[in-house]
Amino acid sequence: MRLHPFSPATMSDRPLCFVLMPFGTKKDPSGGPDIDFDLIYREALHPAIEDAGLEPIRADEERTGGIIHKAMFERLLLCDFAVADLTTANANVFYELGVRHATRPATTLAIFAKGQTPPFDVNYLRALPYALADGNALGEEDAKKLREGLATRLKELRDIANTDAARDSPLFQLLEGYAAPPLEHLKTDTFRDQARYSEALRKELAAARAAKDVEALAAIETKLGKLDGAEAGVLVDLFLSYRAVEAWDRMIALHERLPKMVRQTVMLREQLGFALNRANRKDEAVKVLEEVIAEKGANAETCGILGRVYKDRWQAAKAEGRNLEAAGHLKRAIDTYLRGFEADWRDAYPGVNAITLLDIKGDAASIGKKDQVLPLVKYAVQQRLKGGATNYWDHATLLEIAVLENNDQAAAEYLGDALAASTESWEPKTTANNLEMIRNARRERGKDQPWLDEIVGELRKRGAA
Repeated sequence: MRLHPFSPATMSDRPLCFVLMPFGTKKDPSGGPDIDFDLIYREALHPAIEDAGLEPIRADEERTGGIIHKAMFERLLLCDFAVADLTTANANVFYELGVRHATRPATTLAIFAKGQTPPFDVNYLRALPYALADGNALGEEDAKKLREGLATRLKELRDIANTDAARDSPLFQLLEGYAAPPLEHLKTDTFRDQARYSEALRKELAAARAAKDVEALAAIETKLGKLDGAEAGVLVDLFLSYRAVEAWDRMIALHERLPKMVRQTVMLREQLGFALNRANRKDEAVKVLEEVIAEKGANAETCGILGRVYKDRWQAAKAEGRNLEAAGHLKRAIDTYLRGFEADWRDAYPGVNAITLLDIKGDAASIGKKDQVLPLVKYAVQQRLKGGATNYWDHATLLEIAVLENNDQAAAEYLGDALAASTESWEPKTTANNLEMIRNARRERGKDQPWLDEIVGELRKRGAA
């Protein structure tokens, strides 16, 4: 199988805008002439969405025999933006709008034809009215006004998409504490348990991962054929299965083949950056991750992966004796990890990496900052452990914190927990690398810790097993 090079064009794909509207020609419930919704879409909505820098996808393209099937739900939920035409109070459109409002706090814009005021339950929405000419026809001037008005509103929505001002779902406006499911940023290590799809494919992928069989995974990819028709759960599991066997080039090549709806999710773009970094394509990794932050704002996961890229650059520069450059990369790595932890204090991953690098840096200011942040990181992971839904990284974080606290007994206990929870070979390798850096920095400062050598050795053995 030939691996295609990563194309920068995939990083600059326009955000997707899902169009919820009737299709074909529909009766006017007020008794007027029929309304041609295909014409409205073709002459106004489609070009307006493109004018706003988005890519339109029409909801009816995802129906088979009038049934809203699973692929349509995936696209409805994963699209960054949506436009819902409430004209004629179409049942399918209202059902889809309800699904969208229940799962997306913002970025859904309602429109309707003047003279057809939406029903009471949605009449309070900040909707965009548009005009139809005599005979319910969409004249050239009316199409132009709708195109311009919709493009303007969508551009405004793009500008405020990540702020509270963009909130348009009544559920999120009225119910205090109502939280959205993490649709576009599902944690990679829990996605497989949440996605429901073919049990046979799930078992095939799990068997290939367990056997570290890259070719078996490639055979499954080939069997899927054209990926546009595959379920998102299957595709994400395949993508993460390549990660589990450290097949970074395969991950990168698969990302290029994924349907745009799946490819553009934050999680998949983050993991692409992860793979590019592991494939030593660090400039591309930085570009992917910085674009996610620019579009969506800083978050713990993206900053955590980007911090790792800068950390790897620091290690490479240091190994080659480029000390001034290394210092710059180290500072950037620390700042990026701290930015991720500050974006979500509940996620300990970027926090523990920040305090590890601060300990390694070792000057008085860095140690002071480490002592300030460490209790917050420890509290965050302890709270997560109380919730019961833990993974390898929770135990590895406590292990690393125990090492930073010079608590050898606690470190030994957390080591056992981490080894028992490890599912992928690169996990203990990553922790061993971190602890080796701490050990080496302390040795340079004249502090030797044999117990830390033993911990690193156990992690190395687990990673090679």
